[in-house]
Amino acid sequence: MNKVRPLTRIVVALMVMAAPVFAQPVSDHQVQVFGQKIHYLEAGSGPAVILLHGLGGDATNWVQTVPALAPHYHVFVPDQVGFGQSDKPLIDYRVATLVDFLDEFCNKLNISKASVVGNSLGGWTAMAFALAHQDKVDRMVLVDSAGYSPARLGGEKLSRENLLILTAPTLDATRRLMQLIFYHQQMITDSFVHQAYASKLQKNDGYTIDRFLDSIVRGEDFVDGRLGAIKAPTLIVWGREDRLTLPANAKALGEDISGSKTVILDECGHVPQIECAAPFNKALLDFLNPGS
Repeated sequence: MNKVRPLTRIVVALMVMAAPVFAQPVSDHQVQVFGQKIHYLEAGSGPAVILLHGLGGDATNWVQTVPALAPHYHVFVPDQVGFGQSDKPLIDYRVATLVDFLDEFCNKLNISKASVVGNSLGGWTAMAFALAHQDKVDRMVLVDSAGYSPARLGGEKLSRENLLILTAPTLDATRRLMQLIFYHQQMITDSFVHQAYASKLQKNDGYTIDRFLDSIVRGEDFVDGRLGAIKAPTLIVWGREDRLTLPANAKALGEDISGSKTVILDECGHVPQIECAAPFNKALLDFLNPGS
């Protein structure tokens, strides 16, 4: 069974979510994509790896992943359009929007082929990108990924009311969202909640999140019945205690993506790359370089 690092180190990881700094120097850049500024971080050299954050996240969600990958890979970590330091045009955001921007991002940076790693909404984007641009995806890693409709998993139809917790408009709502995201509940202190809420307000992505929720309720871009077309070798990584995207999602993905491998991390919630960084990084590196 995989075990997470000591709790004192998890505290540091959690605080990174609210006031992030990378563990080693990385290059900070921006590129114009469809006339919009897309901010991204870059590190290392070698085969390209792109890391995609989830809803309400940004590039710094991969703070503990970049140092593990950079000695072996050329790592690109964008703030997807509408999030982080990237521009936030007032459009009806949907996963297909992120796919278009990711494709053009690759074109602008001359990334002809990359391994794509996505957490939550980023995993959904990775799947949709792999379906739309098979020739550009070397390997794919889905980390507690969204993307299925409730019908695929035998759940009830989604409504805005079901999803409003993801907007976290208040301190109390932020605390409840953190309680869904992280397994180690004792780490969710008043200080952490305050910093997470302040960080959310500073990023100013409320409009983006709201539009994504509308898109989900409309049933846009779900991957049901489409994943059999994915040819890229795929790793599915999941926190066993994820309360946002339940482990049943991992099982379904494993059934639908031929030849995929699944790794379940114990004592871990929705963001294994932060809460279970050491075993997550090992699984990721073992998959990206199977011959090592």
